[in-house]
Amino acid sequence: MRQFSIRFLVIATALFITLLFNLNFFEQVFKIYPITISNLGFLLSLVLILYALLVIIFSLFGFRYTIKPVLIFTLLLASCVQYFMQSYNIIMDKTMIENVLQTNIQESMELLSFELIVSLILMGIVPSVIVYKLPLEEKGFKKELWSTLSLIFLHLLLILLLLFTFSKHYTSFFREHKSLRLYTNPHASIYNSVAYTYEHFKQRNIPMKIIGEDAVTDAPAQRKRKIVIMVVGEAARADHFSLNGYKKKTNPLLEKEDIINFSNLYSCGTTTAVSVPCMFSVYHRDDYSSTKGYNTYNVLDILSYAGVHVLWRDNNSDSKGVALRVTYEHYKSAKRNPLCDETECRDLGMLEGLKNVIEKSSKDILIVLHQMGNHGPAYYKRYPKTFERFTPVCKSNQLEKCSKEEISNAYDNALLYTDYFLSKTIKLLKHYEKESHTAMIYMADHGESLGEGGLYLHGLPYFIAPDHQKHVGTLMWFSKTFPIDRAHLAQQSKRRFSHDNLFSTLLGIFDIKTKVYEKEMDMLKN
Repeated sequence: MRQFSIRFLVIATALFITLLFNLNFFEQVFKIYPITISNLGFLLSLVLILYALLVIIFSLFGFRYTIKPVLIFTLLLASCVQYFMQSYNIIMDKTMIENVLQTNIQESMELLSFELIVSLILMGIVPSVIVYKLPLEEKGFKKELWSTLSLIFLHLLLILLLLFTFSKHYTSFFREHKSLRLYTNPHASIYNSVAYTYEHFKQRNIPMKIIGEDAVTDAPAQRKRKIVIMVVGEAARADHFSLNGYKKKTNPLLEKEDIINFSNLYSCGTTTAVSVPCMFSVYHRDDYSSTKGYNTYNVLDILSYAGVHVLWRDNNSDSKGVALRVTYEHYKSAKRNPLCDETECRDLGMLEGLKNVIEKSSKDILIVLHQMGNHGPAYYKRYPKTFERFTPVCKSNQLEKCSKEEISNAYDNALLYTDYFLSKTIKLLKHYEKESHTAMIYMADHGESLGEGGLYLHGLPYFIAPDHQKHVGTLMWFSKTFPIDRAHLAQQSKRRFSHDNLFSTLLGIFDIKTKVYEKEMDMLKN
């Protein structure tokens, strides 16, 4: 039987991946550099550079017992990335890598489909089997090493030659069109995975930055205690709230309440993994990083230190590190959530037993409820059948196969259920408004794309993400005696705010005095 050299296997696999798994990349490139005579050489050089980079990466593992596992892993990775890029228009930046690694099994299962399995088999598994079956020539270590080094050198030389030849094109490519690199497959996935891993391990050695040690309650001696429920919404875009003028009545119950609606609030990120820790962080979006967020005390830590009873209940994946040092209860299981059906555990179940929590404590109390909300792509699973008011609905996780109307209806039904959940939360708080000051804050973590411009779900880099992924639903409710200037706040609510404002707003609402509080960032007092 004919035997093949490692060099042949590396070159063949690199060409296969470059030509078949970078359709999205070249689709984006052609929008900026159309296929013309003047651009043809540059476009061909892009193909060769992508190919050469893969050859160099593979050659680093170009030995008999390491090369096949590396090639097989890359083929499987590239086929999966290609599928999700084509289906949902995602790109594999560092934030998306973080989001993938923090996704639980249940969320991952919702992304499974027949098309994904077929794509994985044809584009990933079949080529991997061929790679596995190909017999390799047996060479000595010195010959393999020389072959590997010469292959790397030749392809480095090719890259340098192409960059020099088309330097004018690459100057604009690297400076003005940085986002294009995020579409390369699997180059972007590999690079950002390495970068994320490096940062993740680096942050383990960073000492925790403790802030707010000077925090004390600055409340009048005779004031009533405060009970605040903070609802962290999931994937709720502001323009689908009827409170903001949306044509469908997605907030019929909230519209009957004395709500203060913040119609112009923007998220810190476009994924839960970024937005949730960022919104509770002392850092503003422009200065925030996952490393800083993870290694610095957040507003919940400061409130707890100042004597506020803090409880986090979660019906999503987890708190993304926010609730590590306060009381945490996971409600994504029937063991704790009494409202779990054959589809999933409902957000409403997080309200069960809260009366006992409130009545056992005499302190000010902050309860954070982290919703499943509008988590996609299976929006139709996010609400009980009785809330399927808008029809027809998309009952598939293959959003590109549904019409925009079907996707929108399923999404809006999930918002309708959130409306019901929030109205029940307000009803619970009204039970205590005679003896306590009560309030509810609802703020979504990020928005969602529903097919506009071929985009679905969320997670695009912030600088290129559409407003659908950043402009989020936000509202507040206060009991009648709550000490705020309601008229002033209603007027201010039309201003532009962001997740950056939540940190000082929560400190202010509980009358916490500390040097990290910024009055100008407090939504209730500026």
